[in-house]
Amino acid sequence: MDFDALFAQVLEVLQREQRISYRALRRRFNLSDDDLDDLKDELIFAKKLAVDEENRVLVWIGEQATTSPQTPKPSTAQATQPTDEPPSTELRPREAERRQLTVMFCDLVDSTKLSSQLDPEDYREVVRAYQATCTEVIHRYDGYIAQYLGDGLLVYFGYPQSHEDEAQRAVYTGLGIVEAIGNLNTRLEQDKSIRLALRIGIHTGLVVVGDIGEGSRQEQLALGETPNVAARIQGLADPDTVVISDATYRLVQGYFEFQELGEQHLRGVSQPLPVYQVLQESGVQSRLEVARSRGLTPLVGRESEVTLLLERWTQAKDGQGQVLLLSGEQVLESLVLFRYSKTR
Repeated sequence: MDFDALFAQVLEVLQREQRISYRALRRRFNLSDDDLDDLKDELIFAKKLAVDEENRVLVWIGEQATTSPQTPKPSTAQATQPTDEPPSTELRPREAERRQLTVMFCDLVDSTKLSSQLDPEDYREVVRAYQATCTEVIHRYDGYIAQYLGDGLLVYFGYPQSHEDEAQRAVYTGLGIVEAIGNLNTRLEQDKSIRLALRIGIHTGLVVVGDIGEGSRQEQLALGETPNVAARIQGLADPDTVVISDATYRLVQGYFEFQELGEQHLRGVSQPLPVYQVLQESGVQSRLEVARSRGLTPLVGRESEVTLLLERWTQAKDGQGQVLLLSGEQVLESLVLFRYSKTR
């Protein structure tokens, strides 16, 4: 099948289904990587009929699919008649949200020099391999790739899906990317005699996130100081290292080992910020282990439970055996037995 015939078939499927994954396209049409790249270039950039979503899904943005034969089109008179129904909100921008995000900025080191060493097609292949490697790790920890910025990636943790440990996920992702790029370098050194290096910066703070732009150029972006600080911190990192802000450090302290880099003056930020280089995981398995090293925080709002516990302990000391069931994080079903034997 020549390219024109293949393009026509893919176009028909995409127009009908509106959204289709690259994996499904490969299976349906037995596409090679080059075939898929050519189709994406034609649909997204040349014809502007589709957009890429997270480098995984092709989304139709051209004219609406042809109405099926079972549903006749309304006449012109019918189409222009007023209606009491509210207008469709499908094309309205989503409401912006105020959120706390952990933002990660990842960028290749000396990419300009690298591009001058390689043929443009080879350089494109290398960048795509680098992006695919990073993307696999990011998705493993439920990160959201907000933008592919040439050879850089802007990643959110906490949007659109939230977890209670976003900062930890971001740091795990950063360490995972550094390790994965090391594995990629083994292949690149053999095939192209090159080696990639990257820097990663992470910061946590408040943002307003929502739709920015119009039409096919619309993106979900977080606005505020946080993404800018993450980018500035990335610039402080040595090659193949992860550097985090003090705000992120306070959320992940105990789970990783760090090297203090002191207070740093960041361009565009009025006050110097303490930053830390992440060295490795600390090996702790739970919050309780972290709490032991930093000290346990007092119980809040558990007066009745503590009173009951003390009452049962008093009864146990008086010789009445007591059994309590404790449930909570890390201890789902633990039986605790208080017994006391008097010495006669």
